[in-house]
Amino acid sequence: MAVDINVLAIVHNETEERFEAKLDSELAVVEYQRQGNTLFFTHTEVPVAFRGQGIAEKLAQHALDYARTHNLTVVPHCSFVAAYIRRHRAYQSLLQTRSYT
Repeated sequence: MAVDINVLAIVHNETEERFEAKLDSELAVVEYQRQGNTLFFTHTEVPVAFRGQGIAEKLAQHALDYARTHNLTVVPHCSFVAAYIRRHRAYQSLLQTRSYT
């Protein structure tokens, strides 16, 4: 199913700790856990029928822009968000430098 990512509406659902985009009756999400001023990104999911259209990238960009706007640091436990940050160096300054176990 084709989606125009230029008009994709992304909502920050703070109660569920995720950024989400409604795709027909399904959701694409970037999930996080917030601790203080740090967002720990834990999972990215796009329904199978919508994969390969840049939706996950758009969600990651939106989530990282939110972190930047709100002066938050990030820890990408999610491999997708980690790879996105590696590919988009402008977001590397958001990375939390403190180690967590």
